[in-house]
Amino acid sequence: MPPGGGGPMKDCEYSQISTHSSSPMESPHKKKKIAARRKWEVFPGRNKFFCNGRIMMARQTGVFYLTLVLILVTSGLFFAFDCPYLAVKITPAIPVVGGILFFFVMGTLLRTSFSDPGVLPRATPDEAADLERQIDIANGTSSGGYRPPPRTKEVIINGQTVKLKYCFTCKIFRPPRASHCSLCDNCVERFDHHCPWVGNCVGKRNYRFFYMFILSLSFLTVFIFAFVITHVILRSQQAGFLNALKDSPASVLEAVVCFFSVWSIVGLSGFHTYLISSNQTTNEDIKGSWSNKRGKENYNPYSYGNIFTNCCVALCGPISPSLIDRRGYIQPDTPQPAAPSNGMAAYGATQSQSDMCDQDQCIQSTKFVLQAAATPLLQSEPSLTSDELHLPGKPGLGTPCASLTLGPPTPPSSMPNLAAEAALTDILPLKDEHMGHQFLTPDEAPSPPTMLAGSPLAHSRTMHVLGLASQDSLHEDSVRGLVKLSSV
Repeated sequence: MPPGGGGPMKDCEYSQISTHSSSPMESPHKKKKIAARRKWEVFPGRNKFFCNGRIMMARQTGVFYLTLVLILVTSGLFFAFDCPYLAVKITPAIPVVGGILFFFVMGTLLRTSFSDPGVLPRATPDEAADLERQIDIANGTSSGGYRPPPRTKEVIINGQTVKLKYCFTCKIFRPPRASHCSLCDNCVERFDHHCPWVGNCVGKRNYRFFYMFILSLSFLTVFIFAFVITHVILRSQQAGFLNALKDSPASVLEAVVCFFSVWSIVGLSGFHTYLISSNQTTNEDIKGSWSNKRGKENYNPYSYGNIFTNCCVALCGPISPSLIDRRGYIQPDTPQPAAPSNGMAAYGATQSQSDMCDQDQCIQSTKFVLQAAATPLLQSEPSLTSDELHLPGKPGLGTPCASLTLGPPTPPSSMPNLAAEAALTDILPLKDEHMGHQFLTPDEAPSPPTMLAGSPLAHSRTMHVLGLASQDSLHEDSVRGLVKLSSV
């Protein structure tokens, strides 16, 4: 090596140690931040969300897109082929009025389809368990078997008895007028119906927009149909009916679509006008909840007795806030809603939790004792097999044997086993005269087949003579008893 420490040593370079470790144990202060999840990402219902949870719809949206296509195509053809002619021949106000109706229809449709209809949040596991505990206390506990809980409660509203039904999916007692939608799998407050044409449930928070949608759509359909016919008539007066159809073929398509849809739309608007005036829901009207046929004293407790007041409450009242907070962040300690299950399984499992815990403890204790009794502690000691075992005055376990071969016990080096020692003491009874110790005589001891019927020793061909290394008096007495027995 040349002087000055040059040469190969200069070529050696230290590799840079990376201080950025991917392991959380090595770099606890530089963990990757976990992005907070919003509640709509783990929403338990069957809904679709868009725009980071701002838009909420049902999963079945095919009919909703059909509604959009019918409205857009019909209105587009009307504004493209009919409005220019009608604005010149009659008045320019026709396209203006048509445009206002069109935008109002689209606005109310999207507001109905993209909003929360009034979904009730599901109970958390703690809330569900507390509710079940209250039910058990109110109805008493039953000792035999599982029983389903009572599924209804009764409340008085304006002098009328109203039943609150329990929802086994959401784990709550539904408030009055609420119902569970089977398509969206949610309990909806003031549930009216599930409308596939708008792609959402219709409930407390979007019913007014649904009513304004079908009412404005009725006016738009009648408006387009009337002015399409007017357009065809004016053209037929100038060039004949067939020529008018040839000059404006789009008017024929608009007239056909409006003719077949106007009856259902106008009829639906009239039906919901009746429901609003009487302060009922579609669900209540179909079930006949407040029908006079059920009894003379049956009446609608939610009606104000005035058509005008009922309409103002339904259309002009305040809109309640959303209860599910779908755009809120999930907190780490926030409990998730309880998993849906049927009533028998849910209540039976909760009711028997303490019993199952006790059974598990007993099973674990039994397994420990059996494993301890079946584990040989001293492999070097002389063994006593079932063929060699013979007690005076008692029959053998297997074939009769002539003698009992047992060597002097030596202190074991392994841990003692109290369960095996107890089993050995029961199998080898001693006499009463040995050192004043209390041993069972052969007449007092149970027969060997009975003792070994359910014991792990009955399944083993070799039973080891166990001794104890501890200086405890109980262990010494057991050793002395074995010595006495071997000398007999």
